Amino acid sequence: MKKYIAELIGTFWLVLGGCGSAVLAAVFTSDSTTIGQDTYFPLGISFVGVSLAFGLTVLTMAYAIGHISGCHLNPAVSFGLWAGKRFSGKLLLPYIVAQVIGAVLAGGLIYLIASGNPDFSLAGSNPLATNGYGEHSPGGYPLISCLITEIVLTFMFLMIILGSTDLRAPAGFAPIAIGLGLTLIHLISIPVTNTSVNPARSTGVALWAGTELFAQLWLFWLAPIVGALLAGWTYHSLFSEEVAEQLIPEALTDSDFDRSQLEDEQTSI
Repeated sequence: MKKYIAELIGTFWLVLGGCGSAVLAAVFTSDSTTIGQDTYFPLGISFVGVSLAFGLTVLTMAYAIGHISGCHLNPAVSFGLWAGKRFSGKLLLPYIVAQVIGAVLAGGLIYLIASGNPDFSLAGSNPLATNGYGEHSPGGYPLISCLITEIVLTFMFLMIILGSTDLRAPAGFAPIAIGLGLTLIHLISIPVTNTSVNPARSTGVALWAGTELFAQLWLFWLAPIVGALLAGWTYHSLFSEEVAEQLIPEALTDSDFDRSQLEDEQTSI
């Protein structure tokens, strides 16, 4: 149960930090920030800031809950790790349920906060930082472009995750590589799909944004999972060695800890 609660909280943080920054801070301006007469100085964080926000949510949660659940925060990551022989299939469903619940709660909170602004509405191509294609793509990209983008970028995201968490990789740096990788993915694809690579993230805000955007949600489940599965199979087939046959990091509970070894070491000192 600890793993599932950790995944719920972690995914909540990802959506709140990433989508929340896009909705509340991306294009923020203030009357107090003027240069000369009637020239507004934008304080919004724009694409770069939103990209960093998503990366920082994963980086911070990787250190906070990585030792508890593995810090997936994303159904595609869970599927990719399963395909790469790093994750048990029997845990897929409860992980995904926890991730989606966390994302939906965060989406609801963002909607609640944003509704306090009298200028807020669910109009526009991507309300609540939703993902979309065609008229709901920020840059007007068609379905095929968005499909390719999400498959390829999720593939690369899982390759980063699988490589940086391999036992042969330098220890302790995986969260940095993964967080920066997600930042780069957003810098590439926000204009195309508003960047998903995460079905839970897409679901968490689409549920609050209306039926039209919810109707496009299928793409942001299909494409990331396909890309993740391809990455898992690719990494395991081409790059794995016996030393890399590993499970995701699990929490070391008191019951798991072999205290006899510690006592032996203390006795020998």
